[in-house]
Amino acid sequence: MALKASSVDSRTRSTVSLCIVIGMCCFFYILGAWQKSGFGKGDSIALEITKRTDCTSAVLPNLSFDTHHSKGGSSSDLVSPVKKFKPCPDRFTDYTPCQDQNRAMKFPREDMNYRERHCPPEKEKLHCLIPPPKGYVAPFPWPKSRDYVPFANCPYKSLTVEKAIQNWVQYEGNVFRFPGGGTQFPQGADKYIDQLASVVPIDNGTVRTALDTGCGVASWGAYLLKRNVLAMSFAPRDSHEAQVQFALERGVPAVIGVLGTIKLPYPSRAFDMAHCSRCLIPWGANDGMYMMEVDRVLRPGGYWVLSGPPINWKVNYKGWQRTKKDLEAEQNRIEEIANLLCWEKVAEKGEMAIFRKRVNTESCPSRQDESTVQMCESKNPDDVWYKKMKACVTPLPDVKDQSEVAGGAIKPFPGRLNAVPPRIANGLIPGVSSQDFQKDNKMWKQHVKAYSTVNKFLLTGRYRNIMDMNAGFGGFAAAIESPKSWVMNVVPTIAKISTLGAVYERGLIGIYHDWCEAFSTYPRTYDLIHASGLFTLYKNKCSMEDILLEMDRILRPEGAVIIRDDVDVLSKVNRLARGMRWNTKLVDHEDGPLVREILYAVKQYWVGGNQTAAA
Repeated sequence: MALKASSVDSRTRSTVSLCIVIGMCCFFYILGAWQKSGFGKGDSIALEITKRTDCTSAVLPNLSFDTHHSKGGSSSDLVSPVKKFKPCPDRFTDYTPCQDQNRAMKFPREDMNYRERHCPPEKEKLHCLIPPPKGYVAPFPWPKSRDYVPFANCPYKSLTVEKAIQNWVQYEGNVFRFPGGGTQFPQGADKYIDQLASVVPIDNGTVRTALDTGCGVASWGAYLLKRNVLAMSFAPRDSHEAQVQFALERGVPAVIGVLGTIKLPYPSRAFDMAHCSRCLIPWGANDGMYMMEVDRVLRPGGYWVLSGPPINWKVNYKGWQRTKKDLEAEQNRIEEIANLLCWEKVAEKGEMAIFRKRVNTESCPSRQDESTVQMCESKNPDDVWYKKMKACVTPLPDVKDQSEVAGGAIKPFPGRLNAVPPRIANGLIPGVSSQDFQKDNKMWKQHVKAYSTVNKFLLTGRYRNIMDMNAGFGGFAAAIESPKSWVMNVVPTIAKISTLGAVYERGLIGIYHDWCEAFSTYPRTYDLIHASGLFTLYKNKCSMEDILLEMDRILRPEGAVIIRDDVDVLSKVNRLARGMRWNTKLVDHEDGPLVREILYAVKQYWVGGNQTAAA
């Protein structure tokens, strides 16, 4: 009887213990959900608790670490030990290889050359893992991330002092708060955009893609997002420490960049609107070269917005601490170049001037006599990678009459997303037909459907900042298009055909890049990275290890990766990835094994300070 009673007591205690464990898990799950919602004052507490008490399933449940296939791989591939990559020293936490401050100072300051890309030679490349800062946490979900950034992720307070009056950013406890202000809109970006929208058709899908030159913390781009306008923002890595890093932590598209001596890494006729809000770019200098570069990337019929000095100088010259003569000469020079470019000044409101580019050359009377303007000689206006900027005007495609839009008219967004881009419909991308595009579009919808069965968080908004390293026509980005996320579509400079112009014509954004070099961003700025056929493309071009280490640098802790490539290539990628603290899973192609494989991975959470991964 004693034994029987003991057995009953044991079962009772086990049942009670189980109930307690389940109850605790439910409690912390609800607490974590409450924190994610952004309500209340307990965010920092809930973040810490949910981080320490994880009762939810992993991002990739039942993750397998075994390679599925050995086809094409040598026997040495299967038995060679995994190479373990060590953490870099903590001083490299915010390392940007091609915009390194120490290296930059070795280059001329003229025309901002020292702020451009200057990548390390092979012997100076790091072969270690960039450590996240101690205390790093996952960013807040969108749209809360627009207004709040955890201090530990980007611990730089200088802008809170330098730009305090202009409401760029404020430090509050353990977070930075972004009120939405800017140098030209201290009362908030919303009111500023309202003023802009009274002239520019922002709200009807006509303007979808925008370029913000000298973006600060990208509040202009952040507040355009709720109007379905996608802005590509850029600013240099300079004395305003971490402005682009803040933008990306907020979940806003941005890259490190500058208008200097090299052409911008974007295709011609890409943006519906370009914007400068007191961006300090000398628009009238160098024979108008910078305005001519904006003209190259601005779509026919697109808008250029200039806000701040010298606009409305008669009223503001005292506050700007410049002479009337100086400011008047600067504005006259800008308007002279605008006339040369055939931009029509459509409005001047307060300190804001708005110009519009003509839809074709035929509608530009002054352009008929080309002796008045230096036309660019290059036959490919999209050949821009490390190409010197010149003071010349990029020709537009020919038209049949004055009403035709050069290069083809584009539907308002979202109609343009799945429509055949004009560059393809008009035969401007060699070897690509409308049928090819439609087939590609259909294929990517199928791929994304398959992806979401493995990574069930793909379409939920869990991943805000997404990169496609080999974007093609932007099919992956189009298939997941949602206000919950945005995609940086990268077209490699070594790709057989240049497709980035077509990506922009779909209402998406992207950039040219060579993956043998580091990308123009800070560490830990993307939540998910997608790469299709990238490693095969770069085979014998540069090191697979270097590309993977760069992916790790720009991927957030607990961020996800999806790589599709040939089986033998992925077996090598998988072996390297496992040494980088990535959890990996190889999955068959949707059409069956031995076609191509897909590698899913999740970067483990770890931070600097003790140079070891978290248990």
